[in-house]
Amino acid sequence: MQTTGSRRRNFLAGAFLLFTVLNGSGAAVAARAPLSNVPQLLDQAESLRARDNARFVELLQELESHVTELSDKQKWRLHYLQGWQAAYNGQEEKARTLLESVLKQASDSDLKIRATSVLIHVLGVGHHYEEAFEYLDKALDDLPQASDKEARARILGEASQLLSEAGQYDLAAGYAEQIIAEYPTGRHNCLGHMYELHARIRAGQTKIANETFQQSITPCLAVGEKLAADILRKDMAALALQQGKSDEALSLLQANYEEVRTLNYSELTADFNILLAQAYWKKGETSLAQKYATVAVDAASKSDLIEPLVKGYQLLYQIERQYGNLREALAYHEKYVTADKEHLDDTREKALAYQIIKQQIEAKKVELSELNKQNQILQLQQALDHKAVETSRLYIALLLTVLASIAFWLYRLKRSQLRFMRLARRDGLTGIFNRQHFVEEAEQALRYVAKSQRGASLILIDLDHFKNINDTYGHIAGDHALRRAVLICQQHLHSSDVFGRIGGEEFGILLPECTLIQALERAERIRMAMQAQPDAETEHVPLTASFGIASTAHYGYDLRRLLIAADSALYRAKRDGRNRVVVSMDNQASSSAASDTRAQRDKLNDAPPYMDASE
Repeated sequence: MQTTGSRRRNFLAGAFLLFTVLNGSGAAVAARAPLSNVPQLLDQAESLRARDNARFVELLQELESHVTELSDKQKWRLHYLQGWQAAYNGQEEKARTLLESVLKQASDSDLKIRATSVLIHVLGVGHHYEEAFEYLDKALDDLPQASDKEARARILGEASQLLSEAGQYDLAAGYAEQIIAEYPTGRHNCLGHMYELHARIRAGQTKIANETFQQSITPCLAVGEKLAADILRKDMAALALQQGKSDEALSLLQANYEEVRTLNYSELTADFNILLAQAYWKKGETSLAQKYATVAVDAASKSDLIEPLVKGYQLLYQIERQYGNLREALAYHEKYVTADKEHLDDTREKALAYQIIKQQIEAKKVELSELNKQNQILQLQQALDHKAVETSRLYIALLLTVLASIAFWLYRLKRSQLRFMRLARRDGLTGIFNRQHFVEEAEQALRYVAKSQRGASLILIDLDHFKNINDTYGHIAGDHALRRAVLICQQHLHSSDVFGRIGGEEFGILLPECTLIQALERAERIRMAMQAQPDAETEHVPLTASFGIASTAHYGYDLRRLLIAADSALYRAKRDGRNRVVVSMDNQASSSAASDTRAQRDKLNDAPPYMDASE
């Protein structure tokens, strides 16, 4: 499922339209049915809800005006359709009230499953991730009793999309494969292939042949699902860009761009624009890259699409920096950091919601097991009255064993919860702080040194040619190179230093109570160690890095300013040939720090040629 929504609702907002168009009935618009034939009128309304919403609203109003003529079952179906329309219009509270009333009071189990699938969307839009997973878990439990194949397909599709958003890609692919197995032809087979490929791509799989995409696109076009086909083409182009096939991606995007625009689906259009911008950027056509990135950002801002917004701001920042427009570049960088943090927070919130529900389910199982065992204990206590003393001692021992087992499982459950909370603060590959926790720890350290009027320095590290390592030696070698770089850095860090992975192959180190010269010396030691230190497993893999340094003596104690300054120095290190250390120093430094700055610059002038100081 695509991640969209407002700053308060950036989960599944645009996907609701995709859900209704792809899963709506494919029947042609039927002629108006007389009100005397209410079942036909309800069927006609449900078939028109996404394809002709205006007519759907008219039919709803007609049914509402004759609600007294409907049976109880028909009234609940009308409530379901009213809830669907409220969700379509963004009236989340109204939609939730109507759909929950259907779940609580309607007797039709298939209608309840359809209402559940829509309610899961509404809860996702409202950021109620835990409740969304709770309803999904219950719907999956009830699925074997569902006789409506349409309802089954919707719940399986919801499971695949929601789990993919929560980072559970194997589970998401499993539910997609179940759809493919249950629906070997037709619309749902098309959707199953789309969900399955999407989960594989989000899981980081890059070795997916173009023929695999084409084998999924062809049946989608055969059943008239242009939107699903274009989503597959979008994923196909994104994968081609990751593989460095810019011309292939550009050709695919240009060939289908006009069709995507006619679909009037804002999220897919924004994704196509940002992919076009990235393709032109990789080909060196900067003006076209800027054009499409600007279009994507404008559309994403109006529709509150967070992922295209993050990618668009990042690309516009790189373009303006290349042009030398530092003020505009800084403005885009700030917007990128804000949007990226929001996206990371939302992604983490979804993953956390999944883990919490999973833990709650496990806890309920343990609780049920405990109740069953307590019942067994009561039975044993009754049996003690009829047994000999020797037998009763045996039962008591068994009782103690059962209680110890319960205590042991509760202890393990608590440890699992604590372990998950620790993992949420760490990078899964390297074990060091992730981006968000690094920012939190670094800001806390800066507040401390600011109160004590001591200095600090920030080092940004970016591994050189890391993409080439992945492309040449494989992702396993790339992961090993990241862990190797982290190990080398840790050998040169103090206990008070804050070390974290900023993203990809970029790392950050905050050095409290460390002058600019000291930071430069430590960065140079790390650089030389990284370049010279052999590795028993991957001796053939070259490893060098570029370094950017900024100090509080020149930029104050604001982490954002330090990051921007260090990033600028890092960019210069990359531009000047990589495998070097560059220091950023502000010409507007206060007079109180002027003498120190001059002394530092004198030392920098004596530094080797691979060091530099950017002013």
